[in-house]
Amino acid sequence: MAPTSLTLLLLCAPALSFALDPRASARSLNSLRRRDDRNVPPAGFYDPTTAGGSMLTIAPNTGGLGEPLNVIVSGHSDPIVLVDQEDSGGLRNYFLSVGFAAECLGQHAGDAQTANLGDGKGQVNETSELRWDYGDPQLGTCTETIKGGNHFRYWIQDGSKANSGAIFMATSYEKPIQDGHDIIFNGYNLGRDWLVGNATAQTSLIPTANITNGTTYSGQTSFGGYTYKTNVVYLSGILSNSSAGVNHDQSVGNKNTLAVDGYVAVMTISVVSKPAASNGALPSSPLSSWSLLAAFLAMLALSLST
Repeated sequence: MAPTSLTLLLLCAPALSFALDPRASARSLNSLRRRDDRNVPPAGFYDPTTAGGSMLTIAPNTGGLGEPLNVIVSGHSDPIVLVDQEDSGGLRNYFLSVGFAAECLGQHAGDAQTANLGDGKGQVNETSELRWDYGDPQLGTCTETIKGGNHFRYWIQDGSKANSGAIFMATSYEKPIQDGHDIIFNGYNLGRDWLVGNATAQTSLIPTANITNGTTYSGQTSFGGYTYKTNVVYLSGILSNSSAGVNHDQSVGNKNTLAVDGYVAVMTISVVSKPAASNGALPSSPLSSWSLLAAFLAMLALSLST
């Protein structure tokens, strides 16, 4: 087996069962507890830079370089969407409606990025990392791991000094694993806009070069019996239009193109409809983790042979 194959197998092999990160339950409970304590400003979030935070993450082993927090889920979104869970139409279910799922068979490799959202918690690890699922919520993120694609990390602004409940996301489009998951040219801006296009069900690509302060999009998505409406507005003046301090700047920009265009997409999400008689639980998959692994290994072998 080639080294790349072995590495990917170890990355994606489940430990005992195909289960969500056990920390997810604790995060959901914490989200529920803090939701009632939120104090949401008119913008839907607090600007991290006004309280010692940053709109760039810190990526490990880069000497302090980071990635732009270029998408924000507003704290004015429906309260159930701001709970970090898949059940009951929560944040994870919303992300599934947009086409993003948990990492390949629930496994994460590598060190976490950190961010300081200016909410009093200081520099904290990413809450989670989600990947484009290529239309398959169970195995599609394994395809993204191999072929590359859109993905994001996210953090929740819920500290005692700025508890908006907003979700800050570092979104980008990465290259295949054989290219070390480097970021494609203009990949921070494109990743943001392709996510917005999915969230608002656009029938054509959002023209990144035409984005201005105040540009808006709106549309609906559905998953697990829940339908969401997402209103998006692009804002400038929060994130710097720059390549300074940006990770992957050599692949993302060049002498004529800055790595970050300075626009942040702020998404306000409402729940349009729910399952008629929902107990909040989604049906479990009949496939075992080993069935999923076998299917993925077959897909991996096919990918490596082409």
